[in-house]
Amino acid sequence: MKKRPMHRGKTKNRKIRYAVVGLGHLAQVAVLPGFAGATNSELVALVSGDPQKARKVARQYNIDRIYSYDQYEDCLSEGVDAVYIVLPNHLHSAYTLRATKAGVHILCEKPMAVSSIECREMIKAARDHKCKLMIGYRLHFEQGNLQAIKMAQSGKFGEVRYFSSDFSQQVVADNIRLTQPTSKGGGPLYDMGVYCINAARYLFRAEPEEVIGTVASVKSAKFAKTDEMVSVVMRFPRERIATFTVSFGAAEMDRYSLVGTKGSLRAEPGFEYAGGINLKARVGEKTKTLNFRKRDQFSAEISYFSECILKNQDPEPSGEEGLADVRIVEAIYKSVSSGKVVRLETYEKFKRPSMAQEISKPAHSKPKTINVESPSGEAA
Repeated sequence: MKKRPMHRGKTKNRKIRYAVVGLGHLAQVAVLPGFAGATNSELVALVSGDPQKARKVARQYNIDRIYSYDQYEDCLSEGVDAVYIVLPNHLHSAYTLRATKAGVHILCEKPMAVSSIECREMIKAARDHKCKLMIGYRLHFEQGNLQAIKMAQSGKFGEVRYFSSDFSQQVVADNIRLTQPTSKGGGPLYDMGVYCINAARYLFRAEPEEVIGTVASVKSAKFAKTDEMVSVVMRFPRERIATFTVSFGAAEMDRYSLVGTKGSLRAEPGFEYAGGINLKARVGEKTKTLNFRKRDQFSAEISYFSECILKNQDPEPSGEEGLADVRIVEAIYKSVSSGKVVRLETYEKFKRPSMAQEISKPAHSKPKTINVESPSGEAA
């Protein structure tokens, strides 16, 4: 396919033209509405395997260009600067590689891919074709989350010693998170565990040295292809520990704690996008609660990625950030299989999220959705 050069013009007035690939639950409730607040970005095309759904969604957002998955290359060659990939995990790599061949920039939902090999292929392809590649870690731009990072690094809690997290939900049996096997990125570790892994890494500002994992599942057809829940211990440099449990078969829970030698921090919810983030800091006998209102985290990340394209800057979170988490997921599953601690190879990561990346976009109202339901089975 002949590469299509990106349209030129003054950076100040230009908008990056996007196609959203995949019209599932997350795309409809969060990604598509996010473009309204991203003033440097324009939603121009949709790619879906469901033509009826695509037509209805297109009318809702005044989009006149609809493509099937078989027409993906046509979409890439017809006035698109970037794609936002919101597909099942096992398709992230293939659709990223196809975009790079067309010279189109990629914002890809997490997890980046289902293997470190795929992640490295995506990074290399983006580099070779001079495309920007960013992974959708929306919390890297969220004020409440960045404030937690700032507080952790301030020294007010002393030396941070351990991190723990609980993240769970009841997922319905026919949801793709359960119908896709673990080898294709199904299950709670790929879907929810990457949040816990990522949080431990950016709060500790380091990469784990070794991991051990275990799984548990009730006897049910619901969990025939994936694990019900996974528990993990990660050892970090300077004798620090991170633990977490993720589950698709337990009541909704969303929290993490960071404990230091002088104090502690608790975030509950910790990973939310449909509501605000709440922090509770304690030092000695003094307790302080910080409540951060709901904001449009997806609009923020879209705006940031467009800015990176317009100014030719490397994004954070990059493909290397996505790879950092997926390699840990692989090590956890290796530990589960062997029943042993798995040592990780040294991985250097120099750029991490900080308060400088905070972007505030007002929350949007709940959108009308077409033929989708939430992972828990509720109508979106």
